[in-house]
Amino acid sequence: MSGPDPLRHPDITAAAARIAGRVRPLSVAPATDGSSGERLWYALEFLQYTGTFKARGAVNFIRAHREAGTLPEAGITIASGGNAGLACAWAARQQRVPATVFLPANAPPVKVARLRAYDADVRLAGSEYAEALDACLTFAADTGALASHAYDHPLIAAGAGTLMEELHQRLPALDTVVVAVGGGGLFAGIATSADHHGVRVVAAEPENCRALNAALEAGRVVDVPVASVAADSLGARRVTPLALYAAQHYDVCSVLVPDEEIVRARRELWDEHRIAVEHAAGAALAGLRAYGPSEGERTAVVLCGANTDPGDLTA
Repeated sequence: MSGPDPLRHPDITAAAARIAGRVRPLSVAPATDGSSGERLWYALEFLQYTGTFKARGAVNFIRAHREAGTLPEAGITIASGGNAGLACAWAARQQRVPATVFLPANAPPVKVARLRAYDADVRLAGSEYAEALDACLTFAADTGALASHAYDHPLIAAGAGTLMEELHQRLPALDTVVVAVGGGGLFAGIATSADHHGVRVVAAEPENCRALNAALEAGRVVDVPVASVAADSLGARRVTPLALYAAQHYDVCSVLVPDEEIVRARRELWDEHRIAVEHAAGAALAGLRAYGPSEGERTAVVLCGANTDPGDLTA
């Protein structure tokens, strides 16, 4: 594989040791009352600090650099007004590290307020994400701050993969795990751990946010258009090389789901379980239906994040 080396299982276990006691342990719950023998489980990662799995990668990123002596006094910086920025700011405060987060000038005030509540130095630059990213990289070059990324870094992906390690501990007889895919950090980590434990991975993507599916089709990372109700969290234009390697070399099934099924699955989680999650989590549940597990197959669906407006669930 050209580019970075693939993740390996020891990367995941090293991350698990670094973040132990610093993130919330994964909770799992049966999807039904279990009266007929439980075959479907929900991995409740939306209960994680900051509301998503990204807290895992952020803690691993900071602690790995601290262990290596490569964490600068200027701290870390990231361009993200979403889940990755929140996780970075939270993890930095937890580890007493300065965090500078760049956002477009038109970022919603509620996002700015949440980041500042984590003691982040929030800087507004440009009118779109690309301009905020350029400002972030310039800041890193000028100050020596360590630049983080929402998903395209092996330490971020390895941290996310600790979710699968905990899922295997709780459900050692699991056959299949279903996970939504955006840029591929969570998927790459989960697939690497799952391969070690002999678990199949179903990679679910919206039909119009299919970065991994398109890369598998082309045999290389390619740019894709982004248009989906789940684009706020799954709208990466290209998947990481780490994710493509995992999809090509491990037991992975790629499925695409239409927006209407994502919306229906998310609403079902609310109506039946009073679980309010992002559309990305709805995409994973919709992906389970698109995959169609066989009779007796023991499956878990990763409900990855809760940073959503629940107003449309109770209308």
